[in-house]
Amino acid sequence: MRRLSCLLVAAACLTLQPVHTQPRGLKVHISVDMEGIAGVVTGDQIGPAGFEYGRFREFMTREALAAVAAAKEAGATEIVVADAHGNGENLLVEQFPADVKIVRSWPRKLEMMGGIDQTFDAAVFIGYHASTTNPNGVRAHTFSSATLTKVTLNGVEMSEGSWNAAIAGHFNVPAVMVSGDDAAVAEIRKVIGPIDAVETKTSLGFHSAITRTPAAVQAEIGPAVKAGLAKRATVKPYKPQGPLVVDVTFKHYLPAEVLAYLPMFERSSAHSVRFRPKDMAEAAAVMQFIGEYRPDLAP
Repeated sequence: MRRLSCLLVAAACLTLQPVHTQPRGLKVHISVDMEGIAGVVTGDQIGPAGFEYGRFREFMTREALAAVAAAKEAGATEIVVADAHGNGENLLVEQFPADVKIVRSWPRKLEMMGGIDQTFDAAVFIGYHASTTNPNGVRAHTFSSATLTKVTLNGVEMSEGSWNAAIAGHFNVPAVMVSGDDAAVAEIRKVIGPIDAVETKTSLGFHSAITRTPAAVQAEIGPAVKAGLAKRATVKPYKPQGPLVVDVTFKHYLPAEVLAYLPMFERSSAHSVRFRPKDMAEAAAVMQFIGEYRPDLAP
């Protein structure tokens, strides 16, 4: 009996021993736009037809690489970089470390946050700009400078930065760092709260700025990324409280009229529609449809 008791006690002790599992590595998503990159002021820098585009692809890539290097120094074992500007084919992919994955081209789920999911620990935004309703931002727009004049989420005017922070928040991922012009940084902080940032330039107008040099900005991105990642456990993901309501305002009245034929939309003004997504993943999908669908799509 005594021997049996000893065996039972020993078995219980073994059962109570802590199970040591391999700690999961740090996983970081980096979304890279171009309008907020140092030196960018006009279309000459941001599209293939621009005479400075080739040089500024290089600067965009270097700012992204500065964020990647800092994330690695902070302990990141997995990094996904989303090329989130224009045609989605701007970053010079051959310059990235072999273990970094890059999301390219469109259309894709979750738009500028393509590739993110609940396994990530933090989101970083590089080269971001202000919203289309901000009169002070360089190249300020929201999703489409050609078609949209405003996007609101639960009555709050959204920039691409705050919208993408909400997408990250859907997956319980905090946005920890942003770079861009002074208007873009102030705008995202106003909506999502304090966030580590690097101001790449001071806006003088839609097509003008007092810009810092690419080298100066690249040198500051690393420390800001590391500072943001160090705080990730205390940074709350940005999660707008439901039920979610999204209002989209177009420059032209016709998209609002046509979208209102669909039962999920209501026409809230001559140029606006409203929809109520179940979550930010659905909101992103609807906005992607609005931005990507064209009647002339053909194989």
